[in-house]
Amino acid sequence: MSGHSKWANIKFRKERQDAKKGKVFTKLIKEITIAARVGGGDINANPRLRGAVQAARAANMPMKNIENAVKKGTGELPGVVFEEVAYEGYGPGGVAIYVTCTTDNKNRTVGEIRHILSKYGGNLGESGCVGWMFDRKGLIRIPSNDYKEDEMMLLSIEAGADDFKVEDEFYEIYTPFEELDAVQTKFEENGIQIDSSEITYLPQNTVPLDGKHAEQMLKLMDALEDNDDVQNVYANFDIDETVMEAFGNQ
Repeated sequence: MSGHSKWANIKFRKERQDAKKGKVFTKLIKEITIAARVGGGDINANPRLRGAVQAARAANMPMKNIENAVKKGTGELPGVVFEEVAYEGYGPGGVAIYVTCTTDNKNRTVGEIRHILSKYGGNLGESGCVGWMFDRKGLIRIPSNDYKEDEMMLLSIEAGADDFKVEDEFYEIYTPFEELDAVQTKFEENGIQIDSSEITYLPQNTVPLDGKHAEQMLKLMDALEDNDDVQNVYANFDIDETVMEAFGNQ
């Protein structure tokens, strides 16, 4: 695997090992709050909330924090009202970038995103300028050490998944985004412990980068992902895996 999907795996591993849990927790709490506000506080009836809580548990977030985030989303506890917004633009070498955010101040957020893009050789575009270059998919991660590959692959096919990959310590199962909950439920009914479940955006085509453009692009990704309002960043770059690994381990 190359490009942004590999970068996403590098960042996923780093977040799991990161001692600075505060920033990771902040983003997870926002997602739980939004999920509960949109779909209700019942984890069994709200697939998005179930996925957010699974991610929070995997990151070792205290249960009290999770419960409070759910209650803030449902209005049982007072809290900041967050909105979801997406920004689209371009990075070094013409790379397409799609950024999803959760914010209580859209004017602040758009200004910060525009500044970060400009600082690293990119620019903010109009809504819809690059979104069509990505396919919206469901992504389920299952610990690969716990289950046999052939059994998981067969179950993925039976559940209606689009693709099955082995990435480091996880099996990655890609689904049509509207079928994410049904596929997840199929695994759970078979006693499979899911590590995380989320919606992702996969690029239809990639832009190869090296040298200065590659360095700028990775710095741009890091800066965007470090912003408190940013939930996820998707881009269609293709950079040599060793370069990404070296940068991700800095």
